[in-house]
Amino acid sequence: MKANVLELNGKSSRELELPPVFATPLRPDLIRRAYWLVNSHAIQPKGRDPMAGMKTSAETHNPPTGQGISRIPRVKGERYSKSGQAGGVASIVGGRLGHGPRSNKVIYLRINRKERRLALASAIASTADQESVAARGHRIGKHGVPLVVADDLESVSKTSDLISFLEKVGLSEELERLYGSIKRRTGKSRLRGRSYREGVGPLIVVTNDRGVGKTAGSIPGAQVVPASSLNVLQLAPGGVPGRLTLWTESSLSELPVPGVEVEAKIAA
Repeated sequence: MKANVLELNGKSSRELELPPVFATPLRPDLIRRAYWLVNSHAIQPKGRDPMAGMKTSAETHNPPTGQGISRIPRVKGERYSKSGQAGGVASIVGGRLGHGPRSNKVIYLRINRKERRLALASAIASTADQESVAARGHRIGKHGVPLVVADDLESVSKTSDLISFLEKVGLSEELERLYGSIKRRTGKSRLRGRSYREGVGPLIVVTNDRGVGKTAGSIPGAQVVPASSLNVLQLAPGGVPGRLTLWTESSLSELPVPGVEVEAKIAA
């Protein structure tokens, strides 16, 4: 498979042979599985004190019947606000939490090494599949996919220059989609500092971030990652493959080399 190398002026300068990883068969089911398993590695465990809500003098009357009230435990004592009120059980005001989160719950889910490698290779290959990229809602430019860019893109230090480059390669509609995708949330997410949501934009894969990472931060949904730390979370957000990806020329040489099991899948 070959691709044209685009310069910063938006014109194609030469043709380049893509690495064999782009020939990996598409496995959306495996990518989805790998995404959710790897995504669990960022979740922080949390739990409750086993005695939370139980540090009280509340007891059930003995015998529990014959008092003209329910059999729920009552706090001992007289002449203070809590005396006589229910306590120490769930489903009451000020009571313990029923079936609260436990710190020993298994949250970190593991994935087989061969599955993870094949899922990563398949996610990389999906960025070169036009149907997968269009199915995610991206607006593909005139050059199609995959988009291979000269290494000069890594040194772009102004957002206006990066936007100008994206427009030259035919991604004007993609930019309009991203700026129109910004929505303001309401409710608890807004109270917790997550006021805005935005669509998923293009992923720029580089070898050395010489300024483009900070520059792309001003474009909604855009992301810059080094090829050495590429994973399924960035290539297939939400477990859906086909993210619009721009590869710098040197980053293609740092892509993971398919293992024996991946090469067997490609040969088949």
